[in-house]
Amino acid sequence: MLRRSLLVLYGSQTGTAEDVARRVGREARRRHLKTIVTCMDAYDKSQLVFQSVVVFVCSTTGQGDEPDNMRQFWRFLLQKSLPKDSLASVRFSVMGLGDSSYPKYNYVAKKLHRRLLQLGSTALLPLSLGDDQHDMGCDAAVDPWLENLWREVLALYPLPPGLEPIPHSTLLTPYLRLTPASTVTSSSHPMSPSSLPPSRAHPFRARLVANKRVTSPNHFQDVRLITLDISAAKIRYKAGNVLMVQPQNSPTAVTTFLSLLSLHPRQMVSVETSDSNPLPAALQGRFSLHHLATHYLDISSVPRRSFFDLLAQFASSEREKERLLEFSSTEGQEDYYSYCWRPRRTILEVLADFPSAAADLDPSYLLELIPALQPRAFSIASSLAVGLFKRGQNVLALCRPTQALSRSWWLSWSTRHTFRNPGRCTLLLLCPAGYYTYDTGSVLFMVGVLGSWSHCPSVGGVWLLLLPPTASHPSGHGGTWYWVCSL
Repeated sequence: MLRRSLLVLYGSQTGTAEDVARRVGREARRRHLKTIVTCMDAYDKSQLVFQSVVVFVCSTTGQGDEPDNMRQFWRFLLQKSLPKDSLASVRFSVMGLGDSSYPKYNYVAKKLHRRLLQLGSTALLPLSLGDDQHDMGCDAAVDPWLENLWREVLALYPLPPGLEPIPHSTLLTPYLRLTPASTVTSSSHPMSPSSLPPSRAHPFRARLVANKRVTSPNHFQDVRLITLDISAAKIRYKAGNVLMVQPQNSPTAVTTFLSLLSLHPRQMVSVETSDSNPLPAALQGRFSLHHLATHYLDISSVPRRSFFDLLAQFASSEREKERLLEFSSTEGQEDYYSYCWRPRRTILEVLADFPSAAADLDPSYLLELIPALQPRAFSIASSLAVGLFKRGQNVLALCRPTQALSRSWWLSWSTRHTFRNPGRCTLLLLCPAGYYTYDTGSVLFMVGVLGSWSHCPSVGGVWLLLLPPTASHPSGHGGTWYWVCSL
């Protein structure tokens, strides 16, 4: 008989796929299956061939891209050296989470399902795809998929005679368990500087240089240009990239949260794991509950169904317990969405609405109940390719298109001026009909609208700004000349 085990691998960018994977793991444990739940990149890929049943839960990010924590695993599966029958002993099921408003809807799940079949795996179920655009969100697909999954898994792994599934009313041991340590006077646990390259596990602490609002004070959107000093991080980037910023909760929210749960902010804790997976870097060592609530727990996020399911186990009020279980059930999804998602009600607000459950909550389950804070992506508005505008350095000349200038003249003129990138000379010409580009080796001719920023893909994605005319121009050449600065 096959060993009663289940491997659950997830690829998650914002935590939704991880939440579904943890739900699969909990339901598997209630069916007495030896279960491992981990992100794909953290799993030892050499052991995949020895698994009998593997469940994959993955989301799609960006324009059809894999989540950060499954990219290495995906590159491994794409190796041409893998035999076509390398995963012949593996049975699998893939659950994809996506948004049908994007062109590449659930692109990653579709690719993964197809590749596993190419490597000889056997699909337990057809590919299942969850859609955020559905009235009930991805849960509309997850719930029936789970019913079918357990039917197939129990057909392979029947419960031993006399053994029944663990009832829902019985609390399972959390996969990450908080344990108390000694009390100290400090209420914070600052992030230690790291010599490792900046990453999600080892973020870089950048110095804030400027924080300027770029929208009008009476505009409904508060858009800001924030300048950070990252010179010590040795980060390479280009215009169009995004910067992942690790947020933290406000002091007011943290104080309210700890008060609702009657937790002492200076209580020191550590974390134990129920499986062999390493602890996240942010949870290693000892730290205070204040630090945990400030830097790790996403208490301002909208709670998922699993939150209500677990919180109900601690409610001493029968009315609260009944309401919480209703929100977590398949039948109560309309009420759940009306209560949570439509008004964007946060975890902190839900805990205030269910005081008996909050007061009786076992702190050791906090990491099982509340998801981790996820980095937020912000567009980078600068480029390392060129510097900021400095007259005589990043300033280029602009002349009338009727004026014919030879390549030799332009090169000789450029050598008499200072350029940021002397290996590529750039000449911009004003054209009444709009912008056009014409590349002649090391000379680029480009035309655009005066006073607006224009994108130049042929010069490394540089953005250029045309400024008003100036009296300065190369001697011996008439016409109206314009200064141009690059960013």
